[in-house]
Order: sequence, then C-alpha cells, then structure tokens
Amino acid sequence: MLEVKLARGGLLEKADLRTVEAGETIQINPFEVEFFHVCHSIPDGVGLGITTPAGLVVHSGDYKFDHTPVDGWPTDYAKLGEFAGRGVLALLADSTNADSPGWTPSEKVIDPAFDQVFKNAEGRIIIASFASLISRMQQVVNAAQRHNRKIAFVGMSMVENAKMARKLGYLDIPDGMQVNIDQALKMDPSQIVLMSTGTQGEPTSIMGRLSTGTNRQFDVMPGDTIVLSSHPIPGNEESIYRTINRLFRRGANVIYEPIAPVHVSGHASQEEMKLLIHLVKPKYFIPIHGELRHLKQHATIAQEVGVPEENITVVENGQIVEFEDGIMSLGERVPGGYVFVDGSQVGEVGPSVVREREALAKDGIVVISLVLEKSSGRLMEEPEILTRGFVYKRDAKELLALAKNRITDTINRGNGNIQDDIEQTAKTFFYNETKRRPMVFVTINRL
Repeated sequence: MLEVKLARGGLLEKADLRTVEAGETIQINPFEVEFFHVCHSIPDGVGLGITTPAGLVVHSGDYKFDHTPVDGWPTDYAKLGEFAGRGVLALLADSTNADSPGWTPSEKVIDPAFDQVFKNAEGRIIIASFASLISRMQQVVNAAQRHNRKIAFVGMSMVENAKMARKLGYLDIPDGMQVNIDQALKMDPSQIVLMSTGTQGEPTSIMGRLSTGTNRQFDVMPGDTIVLSSHPIPGNEESIYRTINRLFRRGANVIYEPIAPVHVSGHASQEEMKLLIHLVKPKYFIPIHGELRHLKQHATIAQEVGVPEENITVVENGQIVEFEDGIMSLGERVPGGYVFVDGSQVGEVGPSVVREREALAKDGIVVISLVLEKSSGRLMEEPEILTRGFVYKRDAKELLALAKNRITDTINRGNGNIQDDIEQTAKTFFYNETKRRPMVFVTINRL
C-alpha cells in the first residue's frame, strides 16, 4: 500500500523501502528489532520488540486481540509471553480506545450485519470504507457472493489497493465477480454492490460528492442503500453527520455504526489493554497513540493492573524519555508541531499566516483606498472601500456611506499616523455596526 501511495505521488523511485515480515529480526546499529504479528484493520500489522543497551522495549503498534480475524491470523501471544520471560524494561502501548470498556468485537460480527443489509436492499448497495481495510473488502466480496451480486471498486485508492491485495493474495475474488464501474452502472441495480472511500465526510471524496450531487461518474438514486463501514475519527463527526443527512435528502437509505454493527474498531479496548500488560509484564509503562485524554486513561488502567504509578509516564509529542541503568527519566523536549503544506511549499507557512487566513475566512476583508494631497494631507477624492467576504456591496450602501463619512472625519481631525488612525476607526465602526471583525487594510496615495 505504501508503494501504491508513493507511486501515485511520483516518489517511489526516490524511496528506500525495505520489506520485513512478522517473525523477522533486524539489526539497526546497537538495536536488535524483532517483528511480531498483531491484529489490526490492515494486513500484516506488526509490533516491535527492541533490544537496547538499556533493556528490552516492546512497542505494541496498532493492535487488538481478535480470536477470529478475517485472515485467520491472530496476534502472536506466544511472542508476547516470550518477551515477558526475557524481562521487559518498558511497554509502549496503543491508547486509542482507552475510554472504551470491555473487548473490541471481532471482525466476524460484521458478516451477519452485512447479510442483513444485502437481504433488505432492493436496489444498489454502496459501501464506504477505508481503502487500507483489505479485510473489509473481503467481507464485502463474500457477502456479495452469497447474495448473487457483482462488485465494483470506485476511486483511485480503492481500485489500486484492491488490485495490489489480489496480486499479493490478501483478497480473494472469484473469477467473473468483479466488474469495472462503467459495467456496474449499466447493470440492474439489484445485481451490483459498489465499494468506495469517503467514510469521514471529506468534501472531495466520493461520498462527499455524492451527498452534494457533484460526483461525475454516477449519482445517488432513490432506493440506494449506502453503508458507512467505519467509525468517526475524532474531529470529523460534524462533517460525517452532515454527509449522512445530505445522502438521506437525496433519497438514499444510509446505514452507519449506531444503526447496525457494520464496523468494528481495529484498536484494543480496556480489557485487551489489561491483558497485554499482564502478558508482557513490563517494569515501566508508556501509553502512546491517542489524544491526551486517552493516554491519561490508559495510565489509569495500567495502575489498576499493578504497574506502580511512579513507573508510568504520560508524554506528548517531542518529549524525550531516557533509560539509564534500568531507571526511566524525562529528557529535554524536542520542538515540534504541525507542518503546513501550502501548494508546493512544505513547512514554509507559519502559524501566523494560518491565523490570518482563518480571520479572512471568518469575517472577510475590507480595503480602504485614499488619495491625499502630499503637502497638506487633505483628502482629494472620496474614500474608496472594497470588501470581499464581509458584506454584499449592493445591500450595504448605507453602511459603506457611513464608513466613508467616519473615515473623512478621521482624516480631517488627524494629527499623527493617519494610516493607523483610519484602520482603527474602520475596525471599531464595522464591529459596532455588524458585530464582525473583518481584516482592514488602508492604502494611501499622496499626490
């Protein structure tokens, strides 16, 4: 999948990729790294056992304890037990679902839900999922086969990942069952299932475009059943529910996680987190991968199963953790943060520029152009006011006329920095009149 993404961006030839498999061990300078299999929502997930001069450190990676995974390959419990026998200095473990009690359900629970969807759907079925979730593709293929439907993958990432997965043997599609999108659109809707991306409500994704009627290849038809086989990533809830509402308005029947069990998480819940700590028996515990609230909750779980509070540390991005003579301590913090990508520029746009763009997007911009007599500073022409994203000019003639009068009065009274005075006058006036704060720019030509 990484090769597919790099090739799409023209970077594959520049990347130094080295393939490793679960069960392999490699040496990286003083570190011996052992790879062990873990269940996750993508194939070939691995955790790391890193033998360092200070001791053995185990990194869980993204994981869950699924006893009946779709690919039949559960997490390597034996390796985790072996690590415990050798003595684990520190465990770094996935915290994503630290606030979810119990156990994360197996992927197998989705099969009955899919069968119910296929049984009830009279028209076309469109299933949206992550393009990396190959096991979900297989489950959709299996359901389509049981209910005598053909399958078509839609969208570049979904098509390319499915092609790659078939080539590597991770996706088994019977001959003649897969059709391309052009063939699918000509078939009876009751005989086809489409699988696409766009589960997070992204405006430019297929689901986003279908919800607004702007998708070029095909549109939502009354009677379509659309399944969002995913869980909202924190922060995406609003855009996802907006997309769902729009799809309903366009005549589709939308099925999502609270309605039916059409998705399960790829991350461990609280009881699995406890089991991992018991299996590995670490001296120190560092929760990773999650928001701060998840890390804090995971730390509490570790205390509940016997890890001493002083042996647990919650750190955020950039914080160095050091081990010397078997003792953990915090080092200095490496500066870090968001890297903004702006067209062809990477990292050259700072937070201040982003804040300015947010202000422009929120309340718009007002440009005031003045022509003043060079010697006296007297106003030679009526002030010109140009607005964008602030008010509709035809509906704001009175507002702008009052603003021009206020600016003229300021110029007549001015005895200092006229540009700053006008800028402050305009900001105050527009806020008092509209309760909005547009960005105000003043240009002065002196003749």
